[in-house]
Amino acid sequence: MLRHIYTYDGPFALESGAVLDGVSICYHTSCPERGKRPVVWICHALTANSNPAEWWDTLVGPGLLFDTDKYYIVCANILGSCYGTTGPTTYPKAPLHNFPLITIRDLTHAHELLREHLGIEQIDFLVGGSNGGFQSVEWATGYPQRIKNLCLIATSAIVSPWCTATLEAQRMAIKADPTFDQAKDERGGLAGLAAARSMALITYRNYEGYGRTQAETNPDFVLANRAVTYQQYQGQKLCRRFDAYSYYNLTLGVDTHNVGRQRGGVEKALGGITAKTLCIAIDSDILFPVSESRRMAEAIPNAALEVITSNFGHDGFLLEWQQISDCINKHFDLFRK
Repeated sequence: MLRHIYTYDGPFALESGAVLDGVSICYHTSCPERGKRPVVWICHALTANSNPAEWWDTLVGPGLLFDTDKYYIVCANILGSCYGTTGPTTYPKAPLHNFPLITIRDLTHAHELLREHLGIEQIDFLVGGSNGGFQSVEWATGYPQRIKNLCLIATSAIVSPWCTATLEAQRMAIKADPTFDQAKDERGGLAGLAAARSMALITYRNYEGYGRTQAETNPDFVLANRAVTYQQYQGQKLCRRFDAYSYYNLTLGVDTHNVGRQRGGVEKALGGITAKTLCIAIDSDILFPVSESRRMAEAIPNAALEVITSNFGHDGFLLEWQQISDCINKHFDLFRK
């Protein structure tokens, strides 16, 4: 995958009413020029970057489902992130802890800017899991003529109270770190970020997953510790690659997700999607249960629902690559060999 930076010098109006004085968008493509290749656009999840060959390496690459030799694959780092796209630590005109609210709809408007820059009239296949699914369903709702085929994995059409509650708990942890408000660079709030990530991971996995991977190996243990060190490790791991300001802002953005806003409600908005659509749910996902995908599949005119099995909850959208591949192959001619 090739890394690029697109800079838009004009004003970028946000849904909140704030205006960014230009934006930079970091994105990856599978080749320098599209040529006649079908366009596969991948929307990434909350803390991922724009190179899906790194975090979805079982699905993106030569000879894989999303074949980098066969398709023109595009993935853009989202606004507010810290992987090359304009965000709290790269925008000099806003305090780190007071960067303007970026909504999911704003993310799709940035994707639209990049699509126009790349000269893409129609996206042959749009796919996203989790927060990437938020972007995908919002994009297909707001710009139905642009999307031919759509795949929504472990996601929803509107943020749930449960999802918002889990994110607010994480933001409370970040705000409880006094360095978050005091710091003048990306190193602020890291203790809070580590705690937030530890909280998040519990919603990404589930009882069965932890039982399989974090059970104590000593049957005579006095104090359980394996899951403790795992939580600490995951928190520190995120701190090495992300910052608290982007995380805080992006989680607020999750809470704006509502495809029905100013469109007559969720069902009416979903009814305007014209793309052939596949909704994939994970049977053990406690963050986006099957009911969320079923709601979308029932409201979108040309949609199907598949439910895959996993012991790893929401993270199954990253781990259950074979089942995901089978589902996509089943429903879309584009990927059949």
